[in-house]
Amino acid sequence: MSARRKIAVVLFNLGGPDGPDAVRPFLFNLFRDPAIIGAPAFIRYPLAALISTTREKAAKANYAIMGGGSPLLPETEKQAVALADALAEALPDAETRCFIAMRYWKPLTEDTAKAVKAWAPDEVVLLPLYPQFSTTTTGSSVKAWKKAYRGSGTVRTICCYPTDDALIEAHARLIREAYEKAGSPKPARLLFSAHGLPEKVILAGDPYQQQIEATAAAVAAKLGEGWDWKVSYQSRVGPLKWIGPSTDDEILSASEQGLSLVVTPIAFVSEHIETLVELDHEYRELAEEAGCPTYVRVPALGIEPGFIGGLAQAVVGSLPREGIAPACVWQCGGDRRQCPRTLGAGA
Repeated sequence: MSARRKIAVVLFNLGGPDGPDAVRPFLFNLFRDPAIIGAPAFIRYPLAALISTTREKAAKANYAIMGGGSPLLPETEKQAVALADALAEALPDAETRCFIAMRYWKPLTEDTAKAVKAWAPDEVVLLPLYPQFSTTTTGSSVKAWKKAYRGSGTVRTICCYPTDDALIEAHARLIREAYEKAGSPKPARLLFSAHGLPEKVILAGDPYQQQIEATAAAVAAKLGEGWDWKVSYQSRVGPLKWIGPSTDDEILSASEQGLSLVVTPIAFVSEHIETLVELDHEYRELAEEAGCPTYVRVPALGIEPGFIGGLAQAVVGSLPREGIAPACVWQCGGDRRQCPRTLGAGA
């Protein structure tokens, strides 16, 4: 009997500090990435050290709300287990194993690359847990993987899946459930909140904003008529101009109009600091102080069965091809010069 082919699925995510002592080195790893601060290394490294030092205290306070560290790794581990089960069913003749590669904290990309090499797969599928592509997230992770991995196997990369049917349906399902659980307050506005980026990143041709807005429009269409909805961007830091409108401005605007708010994380597929602190605490307090009648926060996708099933199908669908491609029918606009297929960023 011939050996089953071995397929390694590498899940890319940001990573997060696993305790108070990890906060500062995590921040340093984040801000020394040239995809985050595009300056030469001799400037970027001292700047990353300065930023990580000055932000350490505030960041620790936020992580303390979640028990001292980020839940992102355990959340991602749950997704990895669920995906492995789905792949075992979808690919019964193959041996599949899911690995986690975090960009800025453990398990770091370099360590995961060694683990995948030791397993000696026949095929490797790189699967970002970022549905929408950005040079600052998936692009950075792919570059780190290409630099670190020296193992066997044909490598295929899923660059994005912003309008994947399973993703859209999962979002719509969770929105309906959260809204109905809250008593279906009316009038209400649905706010699709995504992590923001400096405007200069988008002007350089990054497709992230285009894909975020496509995801939101597809979810709104799936929900059907009657929804008042907008896209907004959160987590702004630093002096640069960021893309907008900002989530805090949209919360204030809706509250002043007497609208209830249904806020859903449209770019985050796992619970972490941006959802559990920003959305659940900071923005909720802002809404309540501004007189918002009802504030509803839709949970992140997590291990929602439809979402996990969609990831499994994305992996299966990538196997007959080579290089890099989205896991859905998607084509970046012609002005999106940082589209990975335009750049030839296939692993």
